Amino acid sequence: MPPVFRFAPSPNGYLHLGHAYSALLNADLAHRAGGKLLLRIEDIDETRCRSEYETAIYEDLGWLGVTWEPPIRRQSEYYADYRAALAKLEVLGLVYPAFESRAEIARFVAESEPWPRDPDGAAIYPGQSKALTETERRERIASGAPYALRLDMESAIARTGALQWAEAGIGTTEANPAAWGDVIVARRETSTSYHLAVVVDDALQGVTDVVRGRDLYESTSVHRVLQSLLGFAAPQYRHHALILDDQGEKLSKSTQATGLRELRAQGKTPVDIRRMVGLD
Repeated sequence: MPPVFRFAPSPNGYLHLGHAYSALLNADLAHRAGGKLLLRIEDIDETRCRSEYETAIYEDLGWLGVTWEPPIRRQSEYYADYRAALAKLEVLGLVYPAFESRAEIARFVAESEPWPRDPDGAAIYPGQSKALTETERRERIASGAPYALRLDMESAIARTGALQWAEAGIGTTEANPAAWGDVIVARRETSTSYHLAVVVDDALQGVTDVVRGRDLYESTSVHRVLQSLLGFAAPQYRHHALILDDQGEKLSKSTQATGLRELRAQGKTPVDIRRMVGLD
């Protein structure tokens, strides 16, 4: 079977040079390997994602010359797939509702400093809700209290054992999911999280090669746990360098100076973009 790559932007802003690099790199690698490139629209964040941004993604990719095999997978159309995966985790007894708000967690952590942080710098969830009884949990849910569904990471690791992944240019890499604590896999109002959705999508789309930014390298540990629990094969990974701004910071969709629409308006060509991101 030919290798399958994917480019998976979120329509919560216009694409910039960093997106161009990832899209072009995926397209180049798929072409060289005789494989195919898929396009996925990661639009589960309904408060930030907009149809005009999605339309702009198609326009920008078309201008760059990036083509993909249909159909396009839009995450908002596949909540049933995520609910099915979540149900499997629930049957294993690995998911529990956590009722603390972000503000409550922040206050607890502030009063308990120093507090462990995950690889992204966020405070590890303290875990108070894990001690609630099933009756207490049902009563709170029935009352309409907001909650997030979290993965009991300690129990998950006990079930999966040690995990690794294949990283291009490095080889076998040891996963460290414990560094993330009990991550969110869904919320009351949304039956998935980024972590769960991306694992389900990659498996159902038959993705064999995940090529994405270095900022998601550490997240692969969480994805490996979910893949193992759900019985999914692990793709090969390649976490590429990020395109940074003049201050050495990761590009933002609000940074107009590197936006593809702005650069196109300035007269830049697709060849110029390839040169700017180091893909001459």
